[in-house]
Amino acid sequence: MSTTYSSLITGTGSYIPERRIPNESFLDHDFYDARGETYDKNNEEIIQKFKEITGIEERRYVTDDLMTSDIAAIAAERALESAGVDKESLDYILVAHNFGDVRSDNRQTDMLPSLATRVKYKLKIENEKTIPYDLPFGCPGWLEGIKQAHYYLQSGDAKRALVIGAETLSRIIDPHDRDSMIYSDGAGATLLERRETDHKTGILSHATRNDTLNQAYLLRMEGSFHPDKNGKQLYLKMNGRKLYEYALSHVPSVVRDSIDQAGLEIDDISKILIHQANEKMDEAIVKRVFRLYGRREIPDKIMPMTISWLGNSSVATIPTLLDLLLNNKLEEHSPDDLEHLVFASVGAGMNINSMVYQMPSFKQ
Repeated sequence: MSTTYSSLITGTGSYIPERRIPNESFLDHDFYDARGETYDKNNEEIIQKFKEITGIEERRYVTDDLMTSDIAAIAAERALESAGVDKESLDYILVAHNFGDVRSDNRQTDMLPSLATRVKYKLKIENEKTIPYDLPFGCPGWLEGIKQAHYYLQSGDAKRALVIGAETLSRIIDPHDRDSMIYSDGAGATLLERRETDHKTGILSHATRNDTLNQAYLLRMEGSFHPDKNGKQLYLKMNGRKLYEYALSHVPSVVRDSIDQAGLEIDDISKILIHQANEKMDEAIVKRVFRLYGRREIPDKIMPMTISWLGNSSVATIPTLLDLLLNNKLEEHSPDDLEHLVFASVGAGMNINSMVYQMPSFKQ
């Protein structure tokens, strides 16, 4: 019997901020459109429509004493603890983020040293061969980090890699932009290990796509929508309609590419863990994936969702979702009988990626 080396997820951890921010918290905000004009609708109507479209009822923000690297380190500690792994045995630490550390009293991005270096420091790792680096890749950053770590493991260059997605979007949003209600904070960490198996399992396949010609700046940094705030402070902005259209047009085919590369059919998939960007958008994407296979009916509980109570924490949504799923903390979703998982994300760049993962307990 031949030996195969598989890349397996052996530990997960997450940090969900303590501060709950319900939709009602935005009732007293002054919202403006991109032209600096107020809306015809009042805030109650704006918020109700927002909930109907996104599915978000509340989100989480970090407390003032925490930054992205802090919550990344907390999630990392929990992943190492769940795997029962010595931190000094790590070969790589990859941290996916977009804005670095942003303090509550200073909105300037701080990425020197890298967040991965800061996580290694906070974990008190002495091993000089533990290599930390950052990965800015938009919302699909954690998944792209998993892909990179997978290749380190498959090449024999590494045995263990810790991949973290962490973000504090509450620090870089425009309070006068209604889209700011989408964003939240959080961190998720995943330990990936190289293991000998008697067949290929763990990470089976992946697919990635990038479009910049007309889509590079659908997510970008710009000034406030408030007409009286003409300073140099930049905030996260997006073209929501174009993003929605782009995701529906291209994410399903990337997901199908990853499933096809794994030699599987849509009926083989136990769960689809998709970036928590917008409830209606995610549901529409999954419907289109099934239609690519000639299916009109979607199985119940195929797509776990956390956006209603966690909002969109960018790179942290999928690893947090995975951690909650595997630890049986998602209502109506059990970690039992999971075989094949599909991960998919879309975000700034514009980048799309998808991965198929087989739980190692099957067919061993």
